[in-house]
Amino acid sequence: MKRIAALLFFSVLFWVPAHAQLGVKGGINAAVLQGTVGTNATYQTSYHAGIFYEMQVLDPVLSIQPELLYSLQGTERKSDLVNYRSKLHYLNLPVLAKVEIGPVYAEAGPQVGFLLKAREDGVMVISQDGNNGAVIASNDRSSWNDYKKFDLGFAVGAGVKLPLGFAVGARFNAGLNNINNLKSVQGVNDPELKNRVFQVYASFQLPDGD
Repeated sequence: MKRIAALLFFSVLFWVPAHAQLGVKGGINAAVLQGTVGTNATYQTSYHAGIFYEMQVLDPVLSIQPELLYSLQGTERKSDLVNYRSKLHYLNLPVLAKVEIGPVYAEAGPQVGFLLKAREDGVMVISQDGNNGAVIASNDRSSWNDYKKFDLGFAVGAGVKLPLGFAVGARFNAGLNNINNLKSVQGVNDPELKNRVFQVYASFQLPDGD
């Protein structure tokens, strides 16, 4: 099933009809892993960037927009004992249906993500010394084996097209499958981790060739 989904996404991405506009985009992420390491998990700020095609289906109201995006996701955890970030580097391929009313548009559609790299970095308190001081240890390691390499999700957003091919928008990406690849010995109460990402972006489209 995963191979079929990936094939469909790549097929749509590289199918370019006559009325298609190539664009570039980038912006800010606010990302967290839902169901993660406790109530002190918070959103971390990162970024995304990539390219897209807007392919007209019913000009000028409806279009299909496949994208190819690098996205830094994960989560941040802060408490009295730990302060670290999980950094998950994804190659995401959303394919969105886009409805326009004047300069305003709404978009929604599926997304597949492929994990490129995963790391943990930060510090944690491992013990107390004789003077009631904290003994701190660094936590900087690869967490590649902690996460599944494929993520299936859904994206929804809206934006405004500006003059000269520019646009600004916001989007929410919700992962649908559990990406946790760590299992306890008993396999009981293993946390389910799902990507949740809010995005704010700016984009620029090249003029239509027609």
